[in-house]
Amino acid sequence: MKRWTPKAVATEAKLLLIGIPVLLWTLIPVYHMVLFAISSKDSATSGHLWPKNPTLDNFRIVFQQKHFYLDHFWLQLWNSLLIAVSVGAITLFVATTAAFAISRLRVRGGRTVMNLALFTYFIPAAFLAVPMYKTMGNYGLLNSQWALILAMVTIASPYCIWVLKQASDKLPYELDEAARMDGASPLQLFRLVYLPLMVPSLVAVGTYSLLLAWNEYLYAFLLLSNDKSVTLAVALGNFLSADDSPWELLMATGLIYALPPAAIYYAFKRYMVGGLTAGAVKS
Repeated sequence: MKRWTPKAVATEAKLLLIGIPVLLWTLIPVYHMVLFAISSKDSATSGHLWPKNPTLDNFRIVFQQKHFYLDHFWLQLWNSLLIAVSVGAITLFVATTAAFAISRLRVRGGRTVMNLALFTYFIPAAFLAVPMYKTMGNYGLLNSQWALILAMVTIASPYCIWVLKQASDKLPYELDEAARMDGASPLQLFRLVYLPLMVPSLVAVGTYSLLLAWNEYLYAFLLLSNDKSVTLAVALGNFLSADDSPWELLMATGLIYALPPAAIYYAFKRYMVGGLTAGAVKS
């Protein structure tokens, strides 16, 4: 049984003094979102800490698309899912093969290319939005979901390559030499040795890129304009285009939109923590 010393009590008290305000700061916006989502239109802004007559009608309206802002709710949710999964898969392929070539095959100039790619993060992504828009226009990709997919892959790949490269450097190089002595080709080395050992980091960067694309608003707003091709994140912005915005429907839709990434994160959080910090400290 743990003995409580004055020093331990003081440490716990300090942690609580920091943790409780941070917890409240995090949960209060979620609380307000839930509060609006289960309130009727008349009582949503009444100022009560809890609605007198909680209702799920807002979710029914959203699911049944019974408001003109929600005419394409299910299609836009599908667009968000399709784009996020596509970005995650393509980024994972690009980052995995690039990290393998740089770290294990040690191709000439690989580290220089990786460092130059990381240098792009010195420029805020918002500043690159207009050049990205111009580039997609030159290639005729505007208003195509491929424009957003390629843009998000471009943004996510440098960091993912760096994470996988750092994690790959920690693998014993003797495994590669032993596989080559047994006659393994680079492709077999990649498939049979590299991939199985890199699973935690692969899950981490795949989840990171998927969530990055799922939550993206600026690039989705610029590159997509058709109501049937935009993501749900952009469609949520349409709720604010009128003076009498249906806040209760906005919050119900936002709560629905927030559930998939939350579920994905909590399903893979142990991989996220271990994978993203795999190369942080070298032995």
